[in-house]
Amino acid sequence: MLLFRLIKESLFFALDSLIVNKLRTILSLLGITIGIFAMISVFTLVDSLENNIKSSIQGLGDNVVYVQKWPWSFDAAQPWWDYIRRPMPKPEEYKMVKKLSQTAESVAMILSGSATLKYESNSIERSQFIAGTHEYNEIWDLKIVQGRYMTELESQAGRPVTVIGADIAENLFAGLDPIGKRFKFKGRKLEVIGVLEKEGESMLGKSNDKNIFIPLSFARNIFDIKSESMGATIMAKAKPNVSNEQLIDELTGIMRSLRKLKPKEQDNFALNQLSLLSQGFEQLFSVVGIAGGVIGIFSIIVGGFSIANIMFVSVKERTSLIGIQKSLGAKNYFILLQFLFESIFLCLLGGTVGLFIIFLGTLLFKYGLDFDVTLGFNNILLGLGISVSIGIISGIIPAYSASRLDPVEAIRAN
Repeated sequence: MLLFRLIKESLFFALDSLIVNKLRTILSLLGITIGIFAMISVFTLVDSLENNIKSSIQGLGDNVVYVQKWPWSFDAAQPWWDYIRRPMPKPEEYKMVKKLSQTAESVAMILSGSATLKYESNSIERSQFIAGTHEYNEIWDLKIVQGRYMTELESQAGRPVTVIGADIAENLFAGLDPIGKRFKFKGRKLEVIGVLEKEGESMLGKSNDKNIFIPLSFARNIFDIKSESMGATIMAKAKPNVSNEQLIDELTGIMRSLRKLKPKEQDNFALNQLSLLSQGFEQLFSVVGIAGGVIGIFSIIVGGFSIANIMFVSVKERTSLIGIQKSLGAKNYFILLQFLFESIFLCLLGGTVGLFIIFLGTLLFKYGLDFDVTLGFNNILLGLGISVSIGIISGIIPAYSASRLDPVEAIRAN
């Protein structure tokens, strides 16, 4: 009951201070509001960006290892000409990896490039194509809404069939049903057998909406698959209970054996995984988060001094009231907690306003800019926790000085 009474009286005094001295209190709370806004808004944006990018990375296959010529992160100690001399992955190597691997659930090989697509009077220039083996759909789940995926026989025989993205279907065929239609691709006719679900562009810029997918055996008759511009890649997806590290260890042994590398020779291939990208983003977000935290801390410090000033003024204005309370038997801790709770309430008010402004900002991003930003529960707790902490730090000295006043001297103060 005593604690409830303390909280009630402290809340009353805090609201009375806000009503009686509106301008002074608002200006003092502004520092807390700006500080919480600056700090939590940065954390909210960073968390939202990180979640969106992680979601995009998972869509690329976070349990997939890519056997390629070039690594995604370079070793500064290794000469650049060592990378240039590396051979591109070959179809024969893909077949052997598929045959020998015990930890891979699926193994596929892809090439990629761009070409002009033509259908009657419509054309799309520099459209991205991906030429893959039949297992490509097992590694990246292509969501087909019309038609079907190519059969294994079509893939192996190199039939002129294709699965196209939603934007290709819309722009190339202008509202017509694309299934069964044929369009020109590098002087050849490709028959559309499937259309992918429209997915939009991810944070990493990846989207299948503007891609077409063709059999690798068909592309080999048109393109030089040894060319670096084709970006030949062997993709291996780990089995459910196999870690990427286990898959990488196995692939390293298989590729070294296939390329007849001696024990002391360095690998002449790269094994890339998407965790390399996520680690880079985590470091970037960590730096941004620290920068936002530093900016917020300075604003909060300024706000903390303002709250402390309010509390000192409040102690001075209520000195006689403190004397009366103590003469009626109020203990020192009662007076201390009364002012301390008042300081906490004021800081919570400023912090809540800052969080509310952030919430309005998330709605603007979501509905105005079509970017999903969410004020997470952990960031709300962090903002309120910081507000309470600043309230305690700012109010402890004024509250302690109020609790130590002599009741007789306090009553005579006015």
